[in-house]
Amino acid sequence: MTEVPVAQPRKPIAFRLKEVLSVLGPGLITGASDDDPSGIGTYSQAGAQLGFGVGWTMLLTYPLMAAIQEISARIGRVTGHGIAGNVCRHCRPDFLWPMLVMLFFANTVNIAADLGAMADALALLIHGPPIVYVILFGLISVIAQIFFGYQRYVGILKWLTLSLFAYVVALAVVRVPWAEALEGLLIPRIQWSGDFLTTLVAILGTTISPYLFVWQSAQEAEEQRIDLKKTLLKRDGRGAGKEFRRIRIDTSSGWHFPT
Repeated sequence: MTEVPVAQPRKPIAFRLKEVLSVLGPGLITGASDDDPSGIGTYSQAGAQLGFGVGWTMLLTYPLMAAIQEISARIGRVTGHGIAGNVCRHCRPDFLWPMLVMLFFANTVNIAADLGAMADALALLIHGPPIVYVILFGLISVIAQIFFGYQRYVGILKWLTLSLFAYVVALAVVRVPWAEALEGLLIPRIQWSGDFLTTLVAILGTTISPYLFVWQSAQEAEEQRIDLKKTLLKRDGRGAGKEFRRIRIDTSSGWHFPT
């Protein structure tokens, strides 16, 4: 007699959601963080100047973003060190220091733009001097990183990614000329003018930012460090396929937010 397979009970939705959230992490947070205030400001200015004519850049930047972030995540998971840690271990000082200076400058400018945009947005809502809000946001960010444990801090960042669904709500309440939007998305329009090229460089720069590479690779390395069940893939590569699939799902889900 053949045995009749017994149907397995379905897992509760809350339990399944917990499993999904456990897979999502560095890629989700890093991808969502690319919708930073400076990015939103840049995209808003691009839309105000050029309308939907730069929509095609989304199709160009998405595969570039996803690929380079997945590479960064794999570096962190395989080696147990982030981009910065690997550069320090494998590069000569005469190459290392100029690169660190450029990275420091780029990240500092990016952070300053983010704090400034956040302060301006808050000033629009409650008025007051933006410089005070810049200092306030800066202090909150520093204090959170110093006094919050890694797992708690990451958990907060995961939940904050839900705020990006405000974009979906905005689409529901704002009248969008979809025919024009689809035309701008599928048909590239390039203008050989200073304003267009400057805007294009700004879009690429704020979408594919240096701090994102460092962030995701470092977070993958940190996840490996605190999870005693994980071993460095460069020492034991038997679970590499599974880990790389997780990284791809995680990274792809995160980079759907900016696009």
